[in-house]
Amino acid sequence: MAKRFCIVIFVVSLLVLAGCSQPNSGVSRRLPTRNSPTLGTGSLVKLTDAGEIDIVEQIAANRQAYREGLERLVKFYTRTGDNEKLDWANKELKALNVMPQYKYIVPVVASKTYRATTSIPDADLIYEDALLQKNRAEKYSLALVDKDLYRMALRKFEDLITKYPSSDKIDDSAYQAGEISEYFKDYSIALDYYQLAYTWDPDTPHPARFRAARILDKQMQRNAEALALYIKAVEIEGRYGKNREWKDVAEERIRDLQKSGQGQP
Repeated sequence: MAKRFCIVIFVVSLLVLAGCSQPNSGVSRRLPTRNSPTLGTGSLVKLTDAGEIDIVEQIAANRQAYREGLERLVKFYTRTGDNEKLDWANKELKALNVMPQYKYIVPVVASKTYRATTSIPDADLIYEDALLQKNRAEKYSLALVDKDLYRMALRKFEDLITKYPSSDKIDDSAYQAGEISEYFKDYSIALDYYQLAYTWDPDTPHPARFRAARILDKQMQRNAEALALYIKAVEIEGRYGKNREWKDVAEERIRDLQKSGQGQP
């Protein structure tokens, strides 16, 4: 019992010390100013004293410190041969790897300037790995998706966009991230990603405009925007034969919205 208590104290100490480390969070860092509040896990900060980016960055830093602490525990128990505690640490680390970890700051505004133009081998490898993981998650059907693999694939697509913003795979990654987000019913995030896909590559072969229009139509009832995007999707993405089914759906919705007057601004 005393040993277990010591372990708990050790892990809590790691979390307290997390505020002192600043690993790369995957979110753009900003230089501190005299007016920029700093957050630490050892103290409470009023929400009015910190902006969203400051809070989200601190969460990302603490997550990374927590992960590194668990990884150190795994190595320690492996070295000391404490199999029971090694099993605990591995289970906790596995749970951390698959639990939802939202970025909160979705790269929408600043990243609209990205363009999918450059072939980058390292980015291609990440994309292939992420797509393989996504396909494995969908191996049987969308009704039997492996949610853990889906979340891990999503993080890889997002990491590719963050690390290689000029890669010709960012529109593909955005589209795949949109599909996964839509599966989890994160419709506003999925919409953002679909819009980024055709912004970064206006001729993207993916039915990103169709998917974005459907969310605007079915989930958000923003009918005028949906109608305009359906029309553009038919015109642009409808040129690709593999989008034939989407084109049929879009043309039917265009007729319905125009007939009912729901697509009027």
